[in-house]
Order: sequence, then C-alpha cells, then structure tokens
Amino acid sequence: MGETRVDLHHLLEDLRDAYPGALEETILTEVVANSLDSGATCLRLTADPASATLTIVDDGSGMRRRDLVRYHDLASSTKQRGQGIGFAGVGIKLGLLVCEDVVTETRRGKEHVASRWHLAGRHKAPWKWIPPLGLVAEHGTAVRLTVHNALSPLLDEGYLEGTLRRQYQPLLEPEFDEILGMHYPKGFRFEVNGRVLSRHHAHGTEVARIAVGLARKRKPTAVGYLARSESPFPDDQRGLAISTFGKVIKRGWDWLGITPAAPDRMAGMIEAPALAAALTLNKGDFVRVGARGALYLGYRKAIQEAVSQQLAHWGDARDPGDKAGRRAVRPLERDLETVLVDLAEEFPLLASLVERRAGGQKRLPIGRSGSTEDGQAFLTASVMSGAEVPVESASSPEVPQESSDSQQPAEATQEDARPQPDSSLGVAVVPGARGRSRPGRYGLTIRFESHEGDPDLGRLVESTVVVNDAHPAYRRAVASRSEGYHIALAVALALAHLAVPPAEAHEFVTAFLTRWGEALDGTGRRSRKRQ
Repeated sequence: MGETRVDLHHLLEDLRDAYPGALEETILTEVVANSLDSGATCLRLTADPASATLTIVDDGSGMRRRDLVRYHDLASSTKQRGQGIGFAGVGIKLGLLVCEDVVTETRRGKEHVASRWHLAGRHKAPWKWIPPLGLVAEHGTAVRLTVHNALSPLLDEGYLEGTLRRQYQPLLEPEFDEILGMHYPKGFRFEVNGRVLSRHHAHGTEVARIAVGLARKRKPTAVGYLARSESPFPDDQRGLAISTFGKVIKRGWDWLGITPAAPDRMAGMIEAPALAAALTLNKGDFVRVGARGALYLGYRKAIQEAVSQQLAHWGDARDPGDKAGRRAVRPLERDLETVLVDLAEEFPLLASLVERRAGGQKRLPIGRSGSTEDGQAFLTASVMSGAEVPVESASSPEVPQESSDSQQPAEATQEDARPQPDSSLGVAVVPGARGRSRPGRYGLTIRFESHEGDPDLGRLVESTVVVNDAHPAYRRAVASRSEGYHIALAVALALAHLAVPPAEAHEFVTAFLTRWGEALDGTGRRSRKRQ
C-alpha cells in the first residue's frame, strides 16, 4: 500500500510566494491576525538583536493543550471564514522558513503548555513539549522566533512599527473606533519594545467622512474617510485603502476603478467588516466569483458611488461613471462579452473575467431599487463631512443563490447605483435575500484616462480596461473615425498580459481580433457550435 508524502519545505515556499508582501511582513501580519481573532486587547512585541529573537505576546483567550497540538498541523484551524481574518490555518507556519526554532507558549484556564518547533529537512517539521518559559501571565499566547539571520528586519523596531501601521492602520485611527468596537469591544493597542504605538486622526487639508449602510436601517456596514491635501501624500498612503476587521487588504485607486485628477494628493480608508467573508487565502485581495464575489462587487459599487459623490463635491470631474461615455462603449462591451466567453475555452486564464455556465455567462442576482418594501438589502452610500454616523451593528448581509428570475433581459450597469433624484444619498445595490432580482454580469468594462507619455494603449485593472485617450494612436483613430478598432486592439493587448506568456502575445492578439470580427454578425459562434 502506498503513502502520500508532502515536501513541506516546497509547500511553505509556495505559500510564501502566494502572499503579496515580503516574508517577514507576512509572518508579522499573520501573527497579529491570530491575536486579534483570539480576543486580545494588547499585543506586545519585543525585538532582541543580541539573541536574534522576536517575542510576540498577546492577552487573548489562549489555547488548550489539544488546540496547541492542532496548531502544528498545516492549514488546520478551528475558525470559520467571515468570523475573523486568521481563518486559513497558515499563520506562524511560514516562520519555519526563516527561524531556527519557534517556541509557542499558551495559557487558558488551568492549562499552561508550551512547545518548540523547527524545520528539520524537506519533509519533517518536528515539535516537542517543553516547560513554559513564563512569557504569558494570566491568559493568552506567546510566540518566540529565533531567526537565522541576525540582520533580519524582524529584529528592527522601526520595521515592526512601520509594518503594523501600514497593515493595521484602522486600529490606530480613532475614526474607526465605533465600527471596530463591535468586534473588539475592549479596544486594542500595540506595544513595540515597551512603547505603546500612538494613535492619530486622519490628516489632510480636508477630510470627508464616508459611510455605507443598509437601506431602511441606521447602522452603517462600512465607514471611512476621504482626505485631500495641497501637497502629495507619501507613496505608501496614496489612494483609497479597503480593510476588514482592521486589516488593510488593498490600497490605491486601481481596485476601485476611480482615478481622481490629482491622485497623489488624495488618500482615504474604508473599513468593511462584512468583507472578511470574501477574503482570499493570502488576505491580499477579495474573491470575485460566486456568492462571495457578489458580496465584494456589491460593496465595491457602493463605495464607488460614495467616493464619486465626494469627488464631485470637491470639483473633481474624473469620474468613470460618465453616462454619455458609458452609452458610447456599451455596444462594444457587449461584443467583447461574447468574445471573452469564446476565448475562455482556449485561454483558461480569462475565466477570471467571465464565468461560464450552461446557456451562457454567469449572472449575479442584484436587487432592484424599487422593492425595498420586500425587505431586500441595499447599500446606501452617504458622504458626510464631519457628521456623526450612528453605528449599531455590523452584521454581514446575506448573499442568495442565483434566482430563477435571472433569465430576464434587464441589465445591471454602473448606472444602477445612481442617486435618487430627491435625495443626497447615493443608493447602490447589494444582493438581497428576498424579493425579485435583476441580473448583474461579470464582464469587461472600458474606461478612458489620459496618461501623457505612457507607451501602452491600455491596461487591465480588475475587470476594467483603461484606454489611454492621450496616446497619439488614439487621437489618430478619432481623427479617422476608427475608435472601435483601436479600442479592440487596446483591449487585446491589455488582456494578453493576463492570458498568455509574453512570447505568445501575438498569437493571442490575432485570435482576439478574429473573434471580435466574427462577433459582428455572430457567424463565428454558430459555425463552432455546428462543428
């Protein structure tokens, strides 16, 4: 009888490469996530370069003896997705790659145990029980990392503080105390080498508060702010960041699909606890398919609406929701939708932009704004400058399965999230639990931006192709009335980076343009079906 073996070292390296940041940053953020999920109110980090150790101690609930046994198993976790940010069961395991050994001490009730763990070859990571070192007082968990490299950034106090402020910024800003207080009722503080990290309010020449809440309820499900300054923000603060349970997931403007006229002079943060249910394994992005994808896309649309309103209030006209422009490119987007469905069979990596199902493209149930009496869930995106927003609870909205009404021809576009004429609030739709639904689609959208000097015709951002309308080739296409072909070529070149290796880009562009031409009369798809 055979036996399945695991190259543990290789597996850990693959997990390391799946995370967006440096390995040391990943280890630190994972340990903090586990402490937050344990109900801790304080996390103390002590770096000792002389002994090459980093000791991290929290005052959370701690673990029982049997839990510490499971702690050494890869991808083993008692937590469920959506209830916190440390759900994957990876955590400190990545520390084995850079440490001589990992000592873990935990105390819960009368149980007080400790273990020592290290990587002893490609297939073995032995651990053993040891007497507790006295790192934990009444309850909680302590981890002591003894690193191989005495110059590791994990031993640098400045690096530790910078990483904590960047990755857990909402925990260090009073603007989020109300909404995070629902999950961390006793608050939370960081200590680095005995010094408590100070907390600061959002700064800027102007700061506008943003709230996203369920319609017919006063409680917001996401809150944050947008700030602008007369001078550029530091590079690591620019753009709008999105966080969940205090952990920053994404930062910048690309993920939101909105670029202000002066992006380097605007920054902001949105905290949405419900989006923890849509986190990917590496906590660096959100799922975009299925029910969790519907949740993320709904929140993204609501945040877009809120940010667009504030930018318009500040006189910033750079808004991708221009209705005239949307109407002009919508026929082309429908053709591209058909092309993508066909190309996904030949180029599987395009499946992230369009999901197939029997009968065509997958549709997501998106509620109608006129059926609030049926109890359907909406997101009301409101922008309030200096106003107090009542916060009661941040429960996650339910995401339904696909509705039988999805065969209706109604189409959900960006304009579905427009403000009501008699209200200053922008209403954006999130999948509801009841009532009739109208289908929204995963598909490619097109947006125009001016990037002087950029040699690329366009670039892919999320599920949007941004066409550079300042490119000389685009101006020539406008003059010769061939914008459609230019946009198709720009889309093909942008998708080539996702679909194929660079050496095969020419073949992909050729295949794309062939399918695009066939989509004009639909002959391509009919002939392939007959074959």
